[in-house]
Amino acid sequence: MPRLPPLSVPEARAQFGGGRGYLAACTLGLPTAGTLAALRSDLDSWATGSASAAGYGAVVERVRVAYARLVSVPVGQVAIASQTSVLAGLVAASVPDGAEVLCVDGDFSSMVFPFLSQAHRGVTVRHVPLAELAGSIGDDTWLVAWSLVQSATGAVADTDAILAAARQHNSFTLCDTTQAAGWMPVDASVFDATICHAYKWLCAPRGVAFFTVAEQFGAVVRPAQAGWYAGEDVWSSCYGPGMRLAADARRFDVSPAWQAWVGAEPALELFGRLDLAEVRRYNVVLADSFRTGLGIDPAEQTGQAIVTWADAAGTDLARLTAAGLTASGRAGRARVAFHLWNDPDDVADALDALGR
Repeated sequence: MPRLPPLSVPEARAQFGGGRGYLAACTLGLPTAGTLAALRSDLDSWATGSASAAGYGAVVERVRVAYARLVSVPVGQVAIASQTSVLAGLVAASVPDGAEVLCVDGDFSSMVFPFLSQAHRGVTVRHVPLAELAGSIGDDTWLVAWSLVQSATGAVADTDAILAAARQHNSFTLCDTTQAAGWMPVDASVFDATICHAYKWLCAPRGVAFFTVAEQFGAVVRPAQAGWYAGEDVWSSCYGPGMRLAADARRFDVSPAWQAWVGAEPALELFGRLDLAEVRRYNVVLADSFRTGLGIDPAEQTGQAIVTWADAAGTDLARLTAAGLTASGRAGRARVAFHLWNDPDDVADALDALGR
């Protein structure tokens, strides 16, 4: 795939037709103009019978390449699926009997439940606070599984410390980058495996997820969900009884929901042209401005595009909603997020709604 010229943040912002008052990228991203056009065109093609499975397959492969570039891994290390939990379940099924998995207390359930469901095999899951994750890795820890950015709080994990401790104890690492990819740089090559559902900050339709896996870890992960799309030659893998799986990460592929990938292609193309460090600065400036207006020391939520604060009764969330703003509440906290379509007016509107 040819590389397109870089895109500035103002140019990228122009690709979003709406978004005023939308403070919920951490819940559901907004479509780019390109995504809307691609989906509308695909509906027409489908309706007229000109859409084809082979054509959709070509789209999936272009998106796979775009994602590999975005997170700095070879395309042969990228598998595709539809949901985070599906991919976490793939890894969970490969944890050895009786092994320990270390998770973060309060992490998103899709990164926890698949491992808890392996208790019948003696797999133990230990939970610790995010700040204690690196120091809690021990010689018995087979896998460390965590989200790079925590869904409930927006906290960004100390990747360097976690990876150093995992190496020291020969533990594998699985990082969920769903709340990170798209607003901050992500280098998936430093982890044994990553999972990303692209419908949030990458602004793709829901149903587009990626699994990156390093060669050493891939050798111990079982393709437990292998279907026709995991075959070395997809179109020759439609029927049994013989099974010849792909030699690279495609052996972990889950058959794609075609239309979602059509919408994902323009979105991944857009983010692939951006300097994500610049996107992070843009988002964090807005978030820090909002934090300051709320009386939260920005140092308490350093470098976060997500702002959360205690709101057990949902009072502040109700105020934001009544003012026509879209926000969310998680784990007894109000939660807002700032992304490309937001600007200082959104900060001001949210503070006004909260009486600040």
